[in-house]
Amino acid sequence: MGRERIIYNMTVRDIVEGLNETQTVIIPIGMIEQHGFHMPTSVDIHNSAEIARRTSDVTGTFVTPSVHYNISGGMLPGTINITPQVFSLMLMDIMQSLVMQGFKNIIMLLGHGGLESGTATTEACEFFQWLRPEMPGVNICIVPFWDLSPTYTEMSAKGDWHAGLLETSMMLYWKPELVKLDQLAYDDEPLRSQLRDDPYSFGMKLKNVDHKFVVPRIIQNPVLKVGVMGDVTGANPELGKKIADECISGLAAFIAELEAK
Repeated sequence: MGRERIIYNMTVRDIVEGLNETQTVIIPIGMIEQHGFHMPTSVDIHNSAEIARRTSDVTGTFVTPSVHYNISGGMLPGTINITPQVFSLMLMDIMQSLVMQGFKNIIMLLGHGGLESGTATTEACEFFQWLRPEMPGVNICIVPFWDLSPTYTEMSAKGDWHAGLLETSMMLYWKPELVKLDQLAYDDEPLRSQLRDDPYSFGMKLKNVDHKFVVPRIIQNPVLKVGVMGDVTGANPELGKKIADECISGLAAFIAELEAK
């Protein structure tokens, strides 16, 4: 323990010496996005950053500063979206800088889900490598944190999504001072149930002309006011710790596999 390498806390000498021991680096990717009335807009940032930091403490892996800006498509106050292509280009520039410094295993640790963000991240990683065929030995990886935790995967399959039981429990473990359960609220029915069944139903597709050649305009459902896509009942720090421990163990095992090659 006590091996963490957080780049923004390190000097040039620290980093050069660390690169002699490991060329693996984690990029925590979050999002400034609404998480209901009971949690801050920084939830996705904390989830990826805390898992990365604690994994670094176990493995000695480097960790970059978190990527805060991303794309969710939601429009509730506090959510800051950037264009997916800008997000992809930013990730490509970060990867370029890291490869030039000598890093070989670059891990995108996703703290934010969503089709738009996932697609933009995948495209960034694919095109970065496609346009740079001269990078032997470099591994570019995408690791959604939820895929590291069997508990998270199993429970989310039952309809617990954004700002629900799982994310609230994790925040109660990482940052309990930022959770305001006394202010918990949900959207009215039937929208609340609809969001649990289909988290992407917050968007509405509109066409002025109903034809297959017309690209629909997507807007946020105007009825949406809170944005909790799950049931927070029973949220507790013990569950958060269980998920965290599974994520850290799973990520450490993956890093060991990468570095053994």
